[in-house]
Amino acid sequence: MLYYLLYEKLFPAVSPFRVFRFVTFRAAFASITALFMCVLVGPWFIAKLRALSIGQHIREEGPKSHQSKAGTPTMGGLLIVVSIIVPTLLWANLEYAYVWIALFALASFAGIGFIDDYAKLMKKRNLGLSSRQKFLLQVLVALLLTMVLVFMSRSDAYSTAMNIPFFKQFQPDLLIHSMLGSPWTYTLAFIPFFIFIVLVVVGFSNGVNLTDGLDGLAIGLMVIASGALTILAYMGGHREFAQYLQIARNPRTAELTIFCASMVGASLGFLWYNAHPADVFMGDVGSLSLGGAMGVVAILIKQEVLLLFVGGVFVIETLSVILQVGSFKLRKKRIFKMAPIHHHFEALGWSESKIIVRFWIAGLVLALFALTTLKLR
Repeated sequence: MLYYLLYEKLFPAVSPFRVFRFVTFRAAFASITALFMCVLVGPWFIAKLRALSIGQHIREEGPKSHQSKAGTPTMGGLLIVVSIIVPTLLWANLEYAYVWIALFALASFAGIGFIDDYAKLMKKRNLGLSSRQKFLLQVLVALLLTMVLVFMSRSDAYSTAMNIPFFKQFQPDLLIHSMLGSPWTYTLAFIPFFIFIVLVVVGFSNGVNLTDGLDGLAIGLMVIASGALTILAYMGGHREFAQYLQIARNPRTAELTIFCASMVGASLGFLWYNAHPADVFMGDVGSLSLGGAMGVVAILIKQEVLLLFVGGVFVIETLSVILQVGSFKLRKKRIFKMAPIHHHFEALGWSESKIIVRFWIAGLVLALFALTTLKLR
């Protein structure tokens, strides 16, 4: 909106407004806008949550030290989502479909999280939607995203080929284009691509959700991950940088820099109130939406493989749960004292603050490694 007003309309008359043409300038303003929205609206929003008795219910089988957090306002993810959407609408060039796809993913997963959080409040216990219900809703969103991207690929607005770091010539196409002509084979054509979308988007949505178990842990890691995605989105949309680094270039993804920068600012702003001891929790409405948006951005900018490192801690947390459940079902033995893995370290006697900071350090190292691979190709 502001981009259209300040650059498209006023720039011809006011030449200094030319600066609003640059993605980096608007990304900085989007991040600042998101940050101040969260910080300034936060106290009022938290007070409203308390007034409505929207408090967190703590599971009894979890760490006993967490019982003291019962009643802490939750569903703070609504503040995060709004603080991402508004700056994106203000500062991004909304003519690009990629921005709307990212916003759709963010809002859709936020909606699923809201339903889950609301169900928990109604039941007054830490059980909302069943795992099957939540997964089916997430897969439905992934299916809609798949259909949109397949449609865009038909006009070369999007490429369904994967970019594999260190293997410049190996770019497997997940869409079987030769089968798109017949209505009988159309569904089969995009099944591999659909499964891939589910693994990335739904996987990271649940990964952030699983990580959101300690004050500030997940949102601090989101600051790091979204910061790395901001750099990757900008590099992929910039002609010189993309050519120099030999990465997939798509000028349409440049505006996703604004969206990612808004995620950085909103995450920083929410961390102000979510840092230990937390004044508010993000709830599923925040964790599911942030993870889903992160996965969609990686798919749009063709950095799905690097996302394994950018969101490396989320991957580790998810794997710890999979291994724990698998081991107990097959061997009747647990690998960790408790899963996700951050609870394992709590059980070992690590303080909450120490776990959080060390996981942040691990997340930063992994994100920096992902960025260093750009020039090692």
